[in-house]
Amino acid sequence: MTDQTSQDLTDQGIPAPEGEVDLIETDYEIGQDNIEGSLGPFGFDIHNPVFLVSGLSIMAFVFYALALPGQAEAVFGWLRPFLTSTFDWVFLSAGNIFVLFCLALIVLPVGRVRLGGAEATPDYSYAGWFAMLFAAGMGIGLMFFGVLEPVYHMAISQPLGTPSPFAADGSLIPGNVDAAREMGLAATIYHWGLHPWAIYAVVALALALFTYNKGLPLTIRSAFYPIFGERIWGWTGHVIDIIAVFATLFGLATSLGFGAQQANAGLHHVFGVPEDLTVQILLITGITAIALISVLRGLDGGVKVLSEINMVVAALLLVFVLVAGPTGTILADFGEGMLAYVKDLPALSNPFGREDTDYMQGWTAFYWAWWISWSPFVGMFIARVSRGRTVREFVVCVLLIPSLVCVLWMAVFGGAAIDQVLSDPVNSAVKAQVIDSYNPPMSLFAMLEALPWASVTSVIGIVLVIVFFVTSSDSGSLVIDTITAGGKIDAPLPQRVFWCAFEGAVAIVLLVGGGLSALQAMVISTGLPFTLVLLMMCFAIFRGLQAEAH
Repeated sequence: MTDQTSQDLTDQGIPAPEGEVDLIETDYEIGQDNIEGSLGPFGFDIHNPVFLVSGLSIMAFVFYALALPGQAEAVFGWLRPFLTSTFDWVFLSAGNIFVLFCLALIVLPVGRVRLGGAEATPDYSYAGWFAMLFAAGMGIGLMFFGVLEPVYHMAISQPLGTPSPFAADGSLIPGNVDAAREMGLAATIYHWGLHPWAIYAVVALALALFTYNKGLPLTIRSAFYPIFGERIWGWTGHVIDIIAVFATLFGLATSLGFGAQQANAGLHHVFGVPEDLTVQILLITGITAIALISVLRGLDGGVKVLSEINMVVAALLLVFVLVAGPTGTILADFGEGMLAYVKDLPALSNPFGREDTDYMQGWTAFYWAWWISWSPFVGMFIARVSRGRTVREFVVCVLLIPSLVCVLWMAVFGGAAIDQVLSDPVNSAVKAQVIDSYNPPMSLFAMLEALPWASVTSVIGIVLVIVFFVTSSDSGSLVIDTITAGGKIDAPLPQRVFWCAFEGAVAIVLLVGGGLSALQAMVISTGLPFTLVLLMMCFAIFRGLQAEAH
C-alpha cells in the first residue's frame, strides 16, 4: 500500500518522486478484506461499510436540508452557538495539546526516526518540498479572511479585552489605536500560525509513519493499530474512518461555501452580477462541474498546471499589495504583531475564565474545528511528499514553513486594510464593509479598491478564489475517496466523481439552510468528535515512534 507511482502522485497534483518507492514489510497484520474488496454497483468499491454508511448518511442530510429548509436553518442557527459556548474549552485545550506534542517530538529522541525507515532518502529536494508545503498553506481561507479578520479583531471582537480604536459615534480614540492595531494582527496570527499547523502535522505524521514505516494502508484507521490492534479492521476502524469522512467533507464544504460567497461578491463588485443565493448556487454548480472534468481527465491534464500558475499569481498579488500599499507601515505592523503574538500567546490560548467570548467562541473555537476537519485533507497531502524526512525535520518544517506563509499573507493584506481604516475612517471602504455593515465576502475587494489598478486586481482575486475552489474540490474528493476505499490510492473513478459531486451538493444545502452560520455549525459539529480522534492519535504516534526507535 505504500508503493506510490508517478500517476498516483500526479492525480493529486504532486510531482512524482525520483526513482521508485519500494514496498515494505509490515510489523502488523493487515486485514485482507480491507485491501482486496470488491466492486459493487456503478463500479463503487464497497469492500467495507465506510463508503455505504458515510455516503448514505450524507445523502440523507442533503435531502433533509432541501426538503425542510426552514427547519434546517433553525437547527443550524441553534447548533453553532450551542457548540461553541459549550465546548470552546475542548477545542482550545486540544489545540494546545497538539502544539505541545509537536514541540516534544522535536526534542525527544524519537525525533531521530526517519519516515520510510532508516535507509529511506527524501523523494524531493528541500526546495521542492518547501514549495509543496507552501502549496498546502494556500487556499480559499486566506482569500476570504485575509482582510476581514485583522480589521474585525482590531475594531470589534476585542481579544483579551483590548479596547476598540473607535468610539460609539465612529470617531477614532487616539489612545487606543496602537494597542488595537497590534492585537488585530496578533489575534489573527494566533489563528493561522503554530496551532493549525500542529493539527495538520499530527495527522500527516500519523499517515506517513504508519504507511511508510509500518506498511499499513493510507487511511486514518491505520494510525490506531498500537491502541486497538486487529480491531481497526472491524467496526472500530470503520467508525474512525466514517468520522474522518464527515469531518473532511463538511470542512471542505465550508471552504467551498466561503469561496462561492466571495466569488459572487467580486463579480457583483466588478461586473454588477446580483449578489444573492441563486448566483452562489450557480457558482458552486458550475465550478463543481469544472472539478468533475478535472477528476475525469486527471489533474496532470491541465488543472495541475493551472494550480501552479495560481500559486504564482497569488504570490504576485501579495507583492503588489505590499508595494502599492504603505510598505513601511505594513512591515512595521508585521513585526509588532509578531512580538504581540509571542507575548500574548499564553493568554490567547487560555481555554478557561475568558471574558472575550466573541473572539474565543465565535472565532477560535470555529477555527480549531475547521482546521481539525481539514486535517485529513492537508495531512494526506503533506504525508505523501514527506517520505525520507526525520520526524524532527518533518515537524519543524511543517510547523514553520506554511505558518510563515499564512502569517505573511495576513500581515500584508490585513496590515494594508488596517492602515486604510485608521488613516481615513470616514471614507474607508474596508471600514464600511467590515465594521459598519459586516459584509465579509466584500472585504478583500474593498481593500483592493483603494489601491491602483483596482479593476484588474479584483478580477485576479476572483480568478484566484475560483481556481482554489476547483483544486480544493478535486483534491478533496481524492482524499475522501482514499479513506472510503480503505486506503487505496487507485480506487474506482466513479467513486471519486460521486464524492466530488456531493461536496458541491453539501455546500449548496448549507448555504440554502442558513448561510455562514450553517457552514460554521456543521464544521464545528463534525470537528468535535474528530478532535477526540486526533487526541488518541497523538498517543498512537508516540507508541509507533517508540517501536521504531527501538
